[in-house]
Formats: sequence, C-alpha cells, structure tokens
Amino acid sequence: MNDYTGRVILVYWLPAIVWAAVVLAASSDLFSAQHSGEWLGEIIIRIVGHPLPPREFNVVHFLIRKAAHVTEYFILGALCFRALRADQSGWRMRWALIAVALAASVATADEWHQFFVLSRTSSGWDVLLDAAGATLAQGVWRYNVRTS
Repeated sequence: MNDYTGRVILVYWLPAIVWAAVVLAASSDLFSAQHSGEWLGEIIIRIVGHPLPPREFNVVHFLIRKAAHVTEYFILGALCFRALRADQSGWRMRWALIAVALAASVATADEWHQFFVLSRTSSGWDVLLDAAGATLAQGVWRYNVRTS
C-alpha cells in the first residue's frame, strides 16, 4: 500500500467505517424501543415536568426513533459519498448511487442482526427509510456542489 492509498483509507474511508460500526452497534438491546422509551420518558419529565399520556408518548417515541433512522443513514450516506469522491471534486451520479447502495447494505445487515435480538424487531420498512436518509444526503451533496 502506498502513502496515497493509506491516506485515502485513513482520511476518507475510516470515518464511514467507524460510523457504520456505530450504527450497527445501536442494533443491540441497549437501543431497543423499551430502553429508548425509558430514556425519552425521563427526558420528557425533566423538560415538561410530568410524563406524557401513553398515546402521545408512543407517537413522540415512534417519530423520534424513525427520525433517528433517517439521521443515522443520512450521515452514513454522506460519509460514503465523501469516501468514494476522495480527493476529487464535484458530484457524480455513480458516487451517489454507490453511496446509497453501501448505506442500504449496512441497513440490511442491521435489520438482519435485529431479527436475532429478542428485544428488537426487524423491518424492511426501516431499510427503505434508511435508504431514503442516504438518498437525501446525496441530494444535499449535489446541491452544495452546485452552489459552491
């Protein structure tokens, strides 16, 4: 491996790999709906001074968990695009499509893992939501490249 290749791996690919590991680690029991519900319940009590009624809490909890999917995979999609682009400039559809495919592959592995974790559920809809987050990142990249 030459110096350039080592620098590309370290500077461009390592952040994407580390973020993918963080996302996959969140598939554990610790980040299940039960546990995130406990954390969120405590946060809401500290902010508003009392718990929300169960129906309202469930809606807020659901929306926050789904927003987390979009956010996690937006970041992963952006990091994958950055890694594919490396030292080059501009925006290319090929980089964007590969970045979304890589993020969707991580999302699929993530949901597959959750299938085997008793406190988690596995959903193809979550993979689609994750891919949407990664796709949104590509749109942001393209917009930013055009306006800079």
